[in-house]
Amino acid sequence: MTIASFHSPSRRSAIGRLASLRVQPTIVLSIAIVALMIAWSITPGLFTNHDPINGVPAHKLLAPSAENWFGTDHLGRDLYTRVVYGTSSSVSSALIAVVIGVVAGGLIGLLAGFFGGWVDIVFARMVDVLLAIPKFLLAVIVVTAIGFDTTNAAIATGVSAVGLFARVMRSEVIKTRQATFVESSFLLGGSRWHILWRHVFPNASRSVLPLAVLQFGDSILVIAGLAFLGYGDPPPASDWGLLISIGKDYLKWPWLVYAPAFVTIATVLSVNRISRWLRKTD
Repeated sequence: MTIASFHSPSRRSAIGRLASLRVQPTIVLSIAIVALMIAWSITPGLFTNHDPINGVPAHKLLAPSAENWFGTDHLGRDLYTRVVYGTSSSVSSALIAVVIGVVAGGLIGLLAGFFGGWVDIVFARMVDVLLAIPKFLLAVIVVTAIGFDTTNAAIATGVSAVGLFARVMRSEVIKTRQATFVESSFLLGGSRWHILWRHVFPNASRSVLPLAVLQFGDSILVIAGLAFLGYGDPPPASDWGLLISIGKDYLKWPWLVYAPAFVTIATVLSVNRISRWLRKTD
């Protein structure tokens, strides 16, 4: 290999692409935190050997220590264990909410942006109504209508996100529909449904992934807020919002609030950081 071939434009562009993939330490930390939360939600028993429901009355309200990392609650239960086991409910509920928002909102935005006309008018008015109601208030209305439960809280959170995904998808579809390759496909005799699913949908949905990641973190906050207000599963459930709600009654032992709140905030900030990174790399 000659020196000239080594420094060829194609070689330099390949090196540039590899350099652009360099991940910042904050991204690595954020991914590690999210990965830990997912591991907690899937196999909580690997991270703790305490019982999340039954405690030791003699060990109640102990401060954080090597034995009890987050301390113990008013019933002598290890708070770290409660937080770990509560991750499954919090993460799975947020995932349900995101899926509902992406599927329902994405489909509405896809059809409205592609077909236009009266389809766009009808769906646009529906989206305007959803966006006119504050997101948390809409979630409270829905969960009150269908019942107090963590799954219902997830459904309510997903419904409140439909308008956001529909608006973003619609704008991306309108922009993609005007692209040259779409017009060429029309001129070549492609059917509207073929063009919709083969060309418009794959290109318009690229902006949905960062938004879905961002909405995942936001859903964790909304579901935690609903659980804090009592709209989730009742005790002895250990949803993060419920743990904070219980801890607020014991202000002399602040770790009962700080521990679940810290985990919630760290998870949401990590998800938001990953979402911003995905938008930049897109």
